[in-house]
Amino acid sequence: MYPHIHIGPLTLQTFGLMFALAFLAAGALIWRRFTELGKPGDWAYEMGFAALVGGVVGSRLYFVAQNYDEVKHDFLGTLFSGSGLVWYGGAIGGALAVLAWAWYRDFLGLTLLDVAAPALALGYAIGRCGCQLSGDGDYGKAWNGPWAMSYPDGTVPTDQTVHPTPVYETLAMGLGAWLLWQLRDRVRAGVLFAIYLLYAGTERFLVEFLRRNDAVALGLTSAQLESLGMMIAGAIWIAVVIRRHGGISRPDTADMAQVAI
Repeated sequence: MYPHIHIGPLTLQTFGLMFALAFLAAGALIWRRFTELGKPGDWAYEMGFAALVGGVVGSRLYFVAQNYDEVKHDFLGTLFSGSGLVWYGGAIGGALAVLAWAWYRDFLGLTLLDVAAPALALGYAIGRCGCQLSGDGDYGKAWNGPWAMSYPDGTVPTDQTVHPTPVYETLAMGLGAWLLWQLRDRVRAGVLFAIYLLYAGTERFLVEFLRRNDAVALGLTSAQLESLGMMIAGAIWIAVVIRRHGGISRPDTADMAQVAI
């Protein structure tokens, strides 16, 4: 594990480095998509900055809300500390900030969601690399399988061999980012984001069975319940599009397919 990298007198946290890299990679993908759509490429910087600020604020507030009984005696200290970032809180806060930016730029609409979908998956995949490098406790349950590993030098150390769930998530969401990018011009407006909801929700729901989080209701963890919400929303969205339009393919894509046949 490499929780920290020392360069002379400078100490860098690998999770922070991967966090920054995730935003840079997602921003590059959004830049590429904006230029394809005929929009200013530098909108990617603005959108990324809004997502960063909103994501950090949202993740901190979500963490404090989830752990209020433990942090209420030092509420402000916990709120402004450097630890305790919750992905779902970051997603909510980042989404609200990006929506505010899009309203300012008059770019609110389904296309905005589709632009964000592959970038969200890519950023998540890279972010989990940071979890793996730092050994921050996001690893899974005890396991003695062929690729099990321990995290003796992690920020949340363990000498017991466990499922390296950050690796699973990096691979799964990296594949998801590639699939979403390939579909970006093939489906109707909004469907790409619906597919992201369904895919990302399914990925997190399944990996939670291997993680160490405690069940909160119906034998499921809080992340699984939130993932179910994502999956249901994505599935309903796609079903509505199919019912209204007879399919999810863009009209021009469908016409080209008919010609090819």
